[in-house]
Amino acid sequence: MKKILLVVAAFALGCSFSVAQTQIKPGVGLNFTNVTGEGADAKGQAGWQLGASVAFGEKFYFEPGVFYQNSSFEYSTVDSGPVTDAAYHGFRIPVAVGLDVLGNADSAFGLRIFGGGSTFIVTGTSSEFLDKDELTSPQWGVFAGAGLDIAIFYIDASYQWSVTNIQEDVSNIDLGNTKGFFLTAGLRF
Repeated sequence: MKKILLVVAAFALGCSFSVAQTQIKPGVGLNFTNVTGEGADAKGQAGWQLGASVAFGEKFYFEPGVFYQNSSFEYSTVDSGPVTDAAYHGFRIPVAVGLDVLGNADSAFGLRIFGGGSTFIVTGTSSEFLDKDELTSPQWGVFAGAGLDIAIFYIDASYQWSVTNIQEDVSNIDLGNTKGFFLTAGLRF
């Protein structure tokens, strides 16, 4: 009987530690994505993202997430062809590892640094010249950033470099890779 009570007590203690080391972080933000291709002039415009992540750990942490993202850019050909706004949207799935430089997951104030990889699964476009089937999906990227925690609020700033081309067929126009700045704010529970 004592062994059963000891196992139950150890399990309850372990569960309380795991809850204390887990944060659910819903957030919303802006992104500014640029493209680096040839044969076209494309300038990033503001986009947005909405989603959540879950952080596991105290000082060092692991944080996967899922965000619905809309990215857009202004596009024109090199020969000064028509200017067109292009936008595509889908699910961005970042996976970060990080370090709480000041404070930890339970602190009222904290400063974090993080980095990791992400994938972007294209679900559609809203453009005259850009079709969903012409886009590479999934698109892979790496990112680095910093975050600030104040009470139950957080704000994260990160920069991402894509390691895959936006489109699969680059015979006519090569939009290239994306580079983007992400600013996300939300709550942490």
